[in-house]
Amino acid sequence: MSLPALSLPRLADFRRIVIKVGSSLLVDQKAGRVNESWLGALADDVAMLHGDGRDVLIVSSGAIALGRSRLKLPRGPLKLEDSQGAAAIGQIALARLWSEVLGRHGIQTGQILVTLQDTEERRRYLNARSTLGRLLDWRVVPVINENDTVATDEIRYGDNDRLAARVATMASADLLVLLS
Repeated sequence: MSLPALSLPRLADFRRIVIKVGSSLLVDQKAGRVNESWLGALADDVAMLHGDGRDVLIVSSGAIALGRSRLKLPRGPLKLEDSQGAAAIGQIALARLWSEVLGRHGIQTGQILVTLQDTEERRRYLNARSTLGRLLDWRVVPVINENDTVATDEIRYGDNDRLAARVATMASADLLVLLS
């Protein structure tokens, strides 16, 4: 008696996909700039999924790395206030970056900044979920990041992998892809 063949899931089997992008893939730390060719290829893939009618949500790291690069801050650990300041500068660059690369495909983006508390307090969780739902209804790709300008050690996710998992649950995603 032979065992039945395993049927592996295909990307086409998933309707709502959360893609987490790590800062080390997005930003070339040595050169201090965006990995444009890699990001362009990812944007092509997102556009294909979006064009096939799938909902795509992006959890993107990179705000602190982009801000650090723009400020030409030295390598190594930063003080909390330096990280928060770099995030404030980098978040604008990050949002613009995603808007531009997906805009080339005719895709609108919307930015959502959250803290750990936003996913732990029911009212804030429901507000964030409602915003995600509306953006997806409008066929907008949400770009989500931790709000590093206000998050401190005691209210941080610690990494965007955890944030991506929370977003996937919040959005009732079928698939979570971690690109770290």
